[in-house]
Amino acid sequence: MPKLCLRIAISLDGFVAGPDQSVDDPIGVGGMRLHEWVFPLAAWRSTHGLEGGEVNESTPIIEEALANSGATIMGRKMFGGPAGEWDLANPWNGWWGDDPPFHHPVFVLTHHPREPLVLKGGTTFTFVTDGIESALAQARNAAGEKNISLAGGASACAQYLAAGHVDEMTLNLVPILLGSGERLFNGVGTDLHGLKLVRTIAAPSVTHLTFRR
Repeated sequence: MPKLCLRIAISLDGFVAGPDQSVDDPIGVGGMRLHEWVFPLAAWRSTHGLEGGEVNESTPIIEEALANSGATIMGRKMFGGPAGEWDLANPWNGWWGDDPPFHHPVFVLTHHPREPLVLKGGTTFTFVTDGIESALAQARNAAGEKNISLAGGASACAQYLAAGHVDEMTLNLVPILLGSGERLFNGVGTDLHGLKLVRTIAAPSVTHLTFRR
């Protein structure tokens, strides 16, 4: 059975996005600082059609995440667009452009129905309105023998963590303080359902902490 793998950047004070998230500032005030370590990496740039880049201790983390992922689950905020009902006359197609970097099925948790969105490179966004269990079942079916990436945002990740469905978690710990925003572990409680620290990698501007059952 494919594993559900959560990989997410997090600040020292536990936030995965800054305050005041909006369509114009989707990661919130200061939130982009959580990802500055990944943008120069050749492994990340190649998935976005960019050439060149750096190779460092973070490279295996990115390559590992990309190598065996057959489906992705994300929340409505991470897909993007204004809250509420979809404007089907002028639909939001996400932050990802016409050729998203996923290249496999993506399942978006939402309260509002919408037909699947098929984009270039094998990426299809399916909008799931009947909860996290349904999204996980659909993702498992789509992933085949590969793993499932749990991409965020905070609410989606917290729901799967609280339910004990996360098999592997890599926290990309960035040495900054955001002060407020969206916390990853809100509502999770004190039980990580068997997830234990198995690997620590120190890299420029980030430390990668991997937990597995």
